[in-house]
Amino acid sequence: MRAQGLTPKAQQRAAKQRQRELERASREIAKLSALEQARLEVESFDNSIEVLLSVHKEQAEPTDWQAHAASIRPVSPIRESYYEQRARLRLTLDPLSPDANSILAQAHEHDEVQYQEILEAHYTRMAEWEKWSALARRVLSGEIAAYIEAIEETNPFSELAGIGSSMHFTGHNRRVVEIGLRTNARQAIPTEIKTLTSAGKVSTKTMPRARFVELYQDFVSGCVLRVARELFALLPVDTILITASVEAMDSATGHTAERPFLSVVIERAILDTLNFDQIDPSDALMALPHRGDLKASRKTGEFEYITPLTIADLGLHEAAASRMNFDELWNRAKRCQDDLAAKCAALDAAGDETPSLNEEPS
Repeated sequence: MRAQGLTPKAQQRAAKQRQRELERASREIAKLSALEQARLEVESFDNSIEVLLSVHKEQAEPTDWQAHAASIRPVSPIRESYYEQRARLRLTLDPLSPDANSILAQAHEHDEVQYQEILEAHYTRMAEWEKWSALARRVLSGEIAAYIEAIEETNPFSELAGIGSSMHFTGHNRRVVEIGLRTNARQAIPTEIKTLTSAGKVSTKTMPRARFVELYQDFVSGCVLRVARELFALLPVDTILITASVEAMDSATGHTAERPFLSVVIERAILDTLNFDQIDPSDALMALPHRGDLKASRKTGEFEYITPLTIADLGLHEAAASRMNFDELWNRAKRCQDDLAAKCAALDAAGDETPSLNEEPS
């Protein structure tokens, strides 16, 4: 009886022991999961910083506008009669079939449906070919409006827009363009840092001011270089003047305003010599003709504001004008004429709205 009484107790103890083992295993699994989650969170943070600091290392494939301009128009499709021919072959085995006419009609209809689908796809290809071949000819002729259209069609700055930058494009002639880059770097850069403790937990602390300023400087420099690389890859230009600005408080008015802090001239020939995997973006920019030093204040985190460079300041406008061909001169004269006509129309409209001296005030 004593032996029989000990049996349930021994079984219960074994079950409890197994239960404890299972609970301990569950805790280890949960602990491992939490550790992996913490590692993932820190790695994701480190990667986000790396993405910001490596923005200058990517570039789209250069656009071959000459290939687009010289491309051959798509060949028009030929109407096939596959289903009809197959139906006729079948009917040779059963020439007395009472459904011969119906079978041939259905086969002809299938061929027509297939042809219309192919024809519709051909029209789509034709429209794309006409659009890109015409745009290529306009780009190669140096038409500024075509440059803008090419930027809108390809959207080469989509990544910059996603991390807080916008820009304004101005074409002076076929070889010289100007970009106004409005950065939002202060919002793009995180204000906290994340590290993994020895216990496997995520530690979140306020980012030191010195580190924030360093990231701010490198990110802005990388954005400027990325804009230049994308534009040189897309358009047949030789020189780009980029002015970077940021929205900041104007102490004179008490309102926020766009304040420029860097103007830099980038030549295609010089940019092609840089090793983007190894360069320091800010050092690379400071080696080019520029205005602004990219030294943000450790106290406020803001750059010193500048008066931007202009094409006239660099003598590029006159040098480029001397190289313009007849088409460029004609396009430039036409733009000046259109601008003058718009300004005259605006003045006329303003004059119509201004009451004469003889009118009585209402």
